[in-house]
Amino acid sequence: METPRYTRLVQSLPASVPFVGPETQVRARGADFLARLGANENGFGPSPRAIAAMERAASELWKYGDAESHDLKAALAAHLGVTPAHLVVGEGIDGLLGYLVRLVVAQGDAVVTSDGAYPTFNYHVTGYGGVLHKVPYLGDHEDPSALVARARESGAKLVYLANPDNPMGSWHGASVIEAMLEALPEGTLLALDEAYVEFAPDGTAPKIDPDDPRVIRLRTFSKCYGLAGARVGYAIAAPGLIAAFDKVRNHFGMNRAAQIGALAALHDGDWLAQTLVNVARSRARLAQIAAENGLRALPSATNFVTIDCGEDGDFARRVLAGVVARGVFIRMPFVAPHDRCIRVSTGPDIEIDLFARALPEALAEARAGAG
Repeated sequence: METPRYTRLVQSLPASVPFVGPETQVRARGADFLARLGANENGFGPSPRAIAAMERAASELWKYGDAESHDLKAALAAHLGVTPAHLVVGEGIDGLLGYLVRLVVAQGDAVVTSDGAYPTFNYHVTGYGGVLHKVPYLGDHEDPSALVARARESGAKLVYLANPDNPMGSWHGASVIEAMLEALPEGTLLALDEAYVEFAPDGTAPKIDPDDPRVIRLRTFSKCYGLAGARVGYAIAAPGLIAAFDKVRNHFGMNRAAQIGALAALHDGDWLAQTLVNVARSRARLAQIAAENGLRALPSATNFVTIDCGEDGDFARRVLAGVVARGVFIRMPFVAPHDRCIRVSTGPDIEIDLFARALPEALAEARAGAG
């Protein structure tokens, strides 16, 4: 008998991972990247206060982290105007999505998302045996009305929507999300991924009662706070749902230094404000670079810019390969018609300069390759 004896579900899953990280690509190509603009990390870095706090914490890493993330939850509650009972802290939004799916999705249960939206959510759903129902984007935006309609048709337990959206950078105003929530069928939970909401215009974040049992909002310290490697995410929801996470979460999953660093980052409002200025300036620069090369940058409410290469997915993949070959790590949407685009994270000027030099050469190669 072969061991281990995998479950039938695991045996049915493809041997795949949601993303191939830049480190894997570096090992494959045998050279480091000169610019890291593909993972929507915050290249402007975390608050110096956060770095100092984590350095001080290093000597106490023989201790487990606080299983309740008490101090961080208390500070977040004060910051958000909710109670600690409305909050769960976890290993980034990715980790929290996994716990959420485990809580509500059994094998065969319907789950609704957009075709081409954040693939890690899909990874969790299939990993727990859920059945994904995908609806197309409406132009370059996720389509809340179509998501609700498919949830009603399928009896979905869970609907996923990112606002602002990854990979397109688009967003809906608060009133659209509020109307979506009111239209949800009874028994359907909205997973509202707000990883990029701090970068979005005023009026993007909806006004939702934290006691509303129909929605869970997911946020992170990975993006605007520059702590992607620390893996600190949190969710806001009604206390009953939050308490249910204690049934399945890894209680000692949070890194102690990461908890301490996130708390310090939250208290450094000046650094956050400067980061938002830097990101906005970098987005404008990327849009300018696109225009100088005859391309169109899509409007973005995130810390990346999605650039329409003007042709099909094969052409965009050639452009991507050409940029990467020149030492600049970027990515692109996976699903047509959005795979006509490349996606470039904001970052320091020196890295954006490298992209600006690589892009016209990559475009020339891609056009020559089409002949």
